[in-house]
Amino acid sequence: MAFKLHRLGALAGLIGLTGGMDAASASAFLYWQKPDFAGAPVTGDESGIILPLPSATPAEIRAGLLWNLRAGLNVAALQCQFEPLLMTVYNYNDVIKHHANELDEAYKTLNGYFKRTGGPGWQSKMDQYTTRTYNGFSTLNAQLGFCETAASIGRDAIGRPRGGLHFTAENRMRELRNSLIPMQDRLYATRFYLAPRALPPLDAKCWDRKNRFNAKKCPVSMVSAGPTNPAIAAR
Repeated sequence: MAFKLHRLGALAGLIGLTGGMDAASASAFLYWQKPDFAGAPVTGDESGIILPLPSATPAEIRAGLLWNLRAGLNVAALQCQFEPLLMTVYNYNDVIKHHANELDEAYKTLNGYFKRTGGPGWQSKMDQYTTRTYNGFSTLNAQLGFCETAASIGRDAIGRPRGGLHFTAENRMRELRNSLIPMQDRLYATRFYLAPRALPPLDAKCWDRKNRFNAKKCPVSMVSAGPTNPAIAAR
């Protein structure tokens, strides 16, 4: 019993130490301070959120939004296994199981859209749409931000009651899209570099009696470069 209490005490101390961190930092696995990818809620018909669905009804657009969320979490399950703590595979499998009915309905609705608008080749058009949707989440340079964000969204989706997955899609799809933009750790975001600055020559012939620089006697080509090693300033 004493050993168990000791372990509980250590755990409480750890929780106390982490309590001072902001939510974004505490939930970050791949950053010291995660970049801010947050964005406004969407309905699905905004530019850059899902592939266009011309003449789609609101229900069909919502189905497309849900299918894009599913695709994004699926790609994360495949691409983000380098960090098991993100649990992207488990998240994806749990989302599929927990929200099976809503996702099945979205697939049927999206299927119906292509049957209605695609003509005889509707199945091929739907396959192309699906492939392009998946490819749209593939990233290399922004992999850390995408994986971190997809993991968070997966946990959000699992916590939704059955039938409520569309709320996660509406509230966080823009964030998932934003995470595909390469961004550095916020811990280093305020650092900047001072570039070398050209300095005028100090030769007496380059200056008149009133200490004004004479560019005719000392053309720009004679201006010397500043330090070769720039200073680094940080907040």
